[in-house]
Amino acid sequence: MESQLTILLPVAAVWLAAGVVADGLPRLRNTRMLRRRTGWLLMLALTGVALTAVVLGGGLLSAGTAPVDRASAGLTLAAGPALVATVCSVRRIRRLWAGAGAFASAPATPAPHGLRAAAAHPLVGLPLQVTALATVPALIAAAGADLGADPGVTGPAITVGALAVIAIGVRHALRHNRFAERAQPAAVTRSTRTAGALHV
Repeated sequence: MESQLTILLPVAAVWLAAGVVADGLPRLRNTRMLRRRTGWLLMLALTGVALTAVVLGGGLLSAGTAPVDRASAGLTLAAGPALVATVCSVRRIRRLWAGAGAFASAPATPAPHGLRAAAAHPLVGLPLQVTALATVPALIAAAGADLGADPGVTGPAITVGALAVIAIGVRHALRHNRFAERAQPAAVTRSTRTAGALHV
C-alpha cells in the first residue's frame, strides 16, 4: 500500500498544483506575472502528463501485482482527462505564454482582457482540474479504503464527482464569457449602438 501511495502522491500533487495555478491565471493583471505563471503552468502540465504516462506505461509493461500495477489501475480514471489536457490544454497554455511574451519589452503593462480571457478558457484549466480530481479515488484506494466494496458509497461518490466537474466547467465558462465581453473593442459597441439608433 505504501509503495503504491508513494507512486501516486507525486502524480496527484503535480496535477493539483497545475489546477491551482491555472485557476489563478485570469486574476493576474500584470503581463510579466501572467507570463511567469503561464511558464510554471506549462512545466507543471508537461510534468503531470509525463508522470501519468510513465505510471500507466509501467503498469502495461509490468506483469503481476507490483505497486506500479496497482497505481496504474488506479490512474485509469485519470487517463481520459490527462489525454484532453495533453491535446488541448498544453497547446493553449503554450500559446498564452507566447502571447504574454509579446509584452516582454514593457513588463509593467497591464494584462489585456484578451489574454485574460484566453487564460480563463475552459480548456486551459478544466482538464487539469478534472485530472487532479480523478486521482483522488486512486489515492483513497492506495490509502487502504475500498470505495467499490460498498455500493452505498460508490453511487454518491460518483454523483458528487460528476457534480463537481459540472460546477467547475460552468464556473470556467462564465468567467471566460465575462473576460471575453470586456475584450470586445469599444468601437464595435459604439457602432452597434449607432446602427441600432439608425434603425429606430
